[in-house]
Amino acid sequence: MKKLLMATAVTALMAGTAYAEEVKIGIILGFTGPIESLTPSMAAGAELAMKEVTDSGLLLNGATVTPVRADSTCVDAGAATAAAERLITSDGVKGIMGADCSGVTGAILQNVAVPNGVVMISPSATSPGLSHANNEDNGLFFRTAPSDARQGVVMTEVLMEEGITEVAVTYTNNDYGKGLADAFQAAFEAAGGTVTINAAHEDGKADYSAEVGALASAGGQRLVVAGYVDQGGSGIVRAALDSGAFDTFHFPDGMISAQLEANFGDEIEGSTGQHPGTDSEGAGVFAEMVGDSFDATSPFTPESYDAAALIMLAMQAANSMEPGDYKDHIMDVANAPGEQIFPGELAKALQILRDGGDIDYVGATAVELIGPGESAGNYRQIVVQDGKITTAKFR
Repeated sequence: MKKLLMATAVTALMAGTAYAEEVKIGIILGFTGPIESLTPSMAAGAELAMKEVTDSGLLLNGATVTPVRADSTCVDAGAATAAAERLITSDGVKGIMGADCSGVTGAILQNVAVPNGVVMISPSATSPGLSHANNEDNGLFFRTAPSDARQGVVMTEVLMEEGITEVAVTYTNNDYGKGLADAFQAAFEAAGGTVTINAAHEDGKADYSAEVGALASAGGQRLVVAGYVDQGGSGIVRAALDSGAFDTFHFPDGMISAQLEANFGDEIEGSTGQHPGTDSEGAGVFAEMVGDSFDATSPFTPESYDAAALIMLAMQAANSMEPGDYKDHIMDVANAPGEQIFPGELAKALQILRDGGDIDYVGATAVELIGPGESAGNYRQIVVQDGKITTAKFR
């Protein structure tokens, strides 16, 4: 009888610790490439959420969460696909926080995530074309960033309020750039504005004088640069300043980072822009949590914390780390009904879910997922004052 009791106890112990193991989550971002100045803070945001969950000891009966980084390059679909394949086949990740840029995100989704049944939550892929991916992604793709269809409207509102009714537009020649430029032109012209030219530029060039010449010939009160701060976008701005073609600009999300200040300072005084962001309670809590560890206000950094958090909370709701089990719980944990959850409260959320309750994850970006599993969209409007990127308002 004693042996039987001991055997039963061992069996029960084993059952109780079945989930007390390692859960790997991929972080695939462009650690090299045209937004490499943004991605360190983005990765740190996601890893902060993973550490918070591991430290709680509450995920799936004590599982530890291990982040595994991979480089999307932002622009090389082949390299991004290969990196994602390694995450899944070699590293055994159970979800992917990423990717970042829209083109590589679509490539990974189609070529790797869907065939392998792995969930992806992107913090920054904003192409309107990805809104339709949900029809073909088997419910595996989500994003905590809003679509650029929304950003185009916000850009229009900002410029119109500034009294800017005529602009030239240049965009990086990829899914992100073209999608945003088209969305903006449609919204701007519908509001009565004029786009004098809407022209692509290629990244990686040493000289953008020809492109700027065409933009200058078309004219406009301001130049909209839908590009990348670590690549051709900054090249365009430098050529425009040096030639005197434009002295104020409007910058969408891919251009806004500390690197923009470092590159141009007060040369772009009075320039405007916007990127996803919120002044919600959660944003303040997140900034306090981060302190000086990294830049909590850097574009897509709060969205990265939220993307990672949603993956882990959905796992807890499903009582499973398998993507096929937890994918259907992401919308549930992200939205009402349920107890609201803010940054730093992931342990509380895990306990509520363990006890069979409901949560409404608010997070660092006032998360509300709509329709195809994407953010409804809040934006931080910026203006360059005294050479610094400052907050004008939130929308």
